[in-house]
Amino acid sequence: MATAGFVRELKRMVGNDNVTVETQDLVCYSYDATQMEYLPDAVVFPATADEVSRILRLANREKVAVFPRGAGSGFSGGSLPKGGGVVLVTTRMNRIVKIDTDNLIAVVEPGVVTGDLQDAVEKVGLFYPPDPASLRFSTIGGNVAECAGGPRAVKYGVTKDFVLGLEVVLPTGDIITTGGETYKGVVGYDLTKLLCGSEGTLGIITRIVLRLLPLPETRTTMLAVFDSIDGAAGAVAAIIRGRIIPTTLEFLDHSALRCVEGEFSLGIPSTARAVLLIELDGEKELVEKQAARIGDLIRPLGLVEFKAAADAAEAEELWKARRLVSPALRKVNPDKINEDIAVPRSRVPDIIRRIDQISEKYGIPIINFGHAGDGNIHVNIMIDRSKPGASEKAEEAVREIFRATLDLGGTMSGEHGVGLSKAPYIPMELSGEQIAAMKAIKRALDPNNILNPGKIFPV
Repeated sequence: MATAGFVRELKRMVGNDNVTVETQDLVCYSYDATQMEYLPDAVVFPATADEVSRILRLANREKVAVFPRGAGSGFSGGSLPKGGGVVLVTTRMNRIVKIDTDNLIAVVEPGVVTGDLQDAVEKVGLFYPPDPASLRFSTIGGNVAECAGGPRAVKYGVTKDFVLGLEVVLPTGDIITTGGETYKGVVGYDLTKLLCGSEGTLGIITRIVLRLLPLPETRTTMLAVFDSIDGAAGAVAAIIRGRIIPTTLEFLDHSALRCVEGEFSLGIPSTARAVLLIELDGEKELVEKQAARIGDLIRPLGLVEFKAAADAAEAEELWKARRLVSPALRKVNPDKINEDIAVPRSRVPDIIRRIDQISEKYGIPIINFGHAGDGNIHVNIMIDRSKPGASEKAEEAVREIFRATLDLGGTMSGEHGVGLSKAPYIPMELSGEQIAAMKAIKRALDPNNILNPGKIFPV
């Protein structure tokens, strides 16, 4: 617990205006995109790595838990201060330090908003591909901590594939750098990759070196409607086999289509059982050739309708069904449990069928959409928590969904992380030996368990 003396020390380190213990302020940092909520004892807003270091040294001495937080947009409770302690918010550390057009890198602080970085690098003809749905408000630091993905991952990879180096404050307060500004480097262990996706349990990131790419010349968007989920999955396989790697391959299954059409009446054909949103980018001539080839490849696979956007306005219109899924969900039931399982691409129809069976078994609406190109499915279990037994039924449904996912060679989380919400299920996917090895790393770097305690590992 953060005592009054502890809070006075924090104020001395970062200034009175950058520490708060007011209840109305604490509430703002007690929740994320989950429906969980835990009130911290205090919130602190450091501006430099040195301030973060001093905060962690104090926390170690006083045995006070510290919970790193960016924009609080996570879906797994990874930044929530369960058990009390101090929330350390990185939003004041929000500088784009440099964009190097010669070496194709950017150096940024963790509080930079992802979409703002993308806008900045595109102004100089460069490209930062990772695009989580929250990119207009989530921060780069949080993206690295969670190893965020997004629709473009099928072609470009996830956040860790673009992180070259880090400045990190370890739980003990020591400041280290990992990696650097070179594209190669094999001296010692790869601590950069270890820290990417560690969910703020091993260190607080204070600076990030990111790899950039040249901005693609053009982009085109297509919408394909199928009469079965198997047809859509077959289309994904046919496109990849055809040596075309789209920028995005997004899908909505029959449950998501019913949800959107029922709420917004977009004119989706009644025979539709699955929709693919396909985007290509690159040189104009190649993109045009690939778009025509995709039409030929998928036509025999139960294609009901196929549209290609002529311009950016039409592309936005084609994306409308995908963007309107989340707003439509609340009409199904007031409460949502959002899981992000991933299976091999070829097993997407199998897992959708298993989820349908689970939905019918428990009488719970389950809406599915996501990234068909990499098998990452966002499974939305829609319940009304005010009804007796609803939460318990949903918990059983989640467990069965995870079991089905693992049976098909998948994973319980493709991009949201473990945090608090998935921690109870971790032994379903990881062996005791794997968990022990990870805990050993945690103990070595955080001997007093003060940094984001209670996350990832089951208690």
